[in-house]
Amino acid sequence: MKTAALLQALDARVAELAQAIAPVSLQRASQARFDRKLFSTHSTQLKDYLTEVQANLAQLELSVKVGRTEQVAYIAEKLVAQIAALQRELATVKMRKNDPQPVVAENLYEKLSTHQDYERRIQIMISDRESQLSIQVTLAEQQKLQKELAALEGRLQRCRQALTRIERAIERRERGLS
Repeated sequence: MKTAALLQALDARVAELAQAIAPVSLQRASQARFDRKLFSTHSTQLKDYLTEVQANLAQLELSVKVGRTEQVAYIAEKLVAQIAALQRELATVKMRKNDPQPVVAENLYEKLSTHQDYERRIQIMISDRESQLSIQVTLAEQQKLQKELAALEGRLQRCRQALTRIERAIERRERGLS
């Protein structure tokens, strides 16, 4: 009977928390609000953390029914810590309104120019390594330069993929604005 009463109290606490979070559940913070050890959710909205608390409560109830005492103790302890953290967060929600919001509109043309410069510099490094490779006489130096070339080729490929993504984003943005 004691366990049932504790579960009922936790259920009531989570329901109260849900009501308190509802008005601010969709507000975004500039970064994730809690440590990964406390919540596996990595979000900027309280509703996502509340969902995890509710899932943990359901898991706790299931563990009680099945009779897994060690799991019950672990989940209950975590659940209480999560509820307390959310209550502290709610108490400071007014201060959170003053948090700087992340910059949404990024300058894609600036990003494109930067990546084009990266591509140009990587190509210069590749041609430099290739010319060094042609004059090397020792096998060890040739192998070292070949490894560097392989790494540079990989970087060049990733850079070109990023350029393609940026160009597509620019196209999408321009089609959306036109």
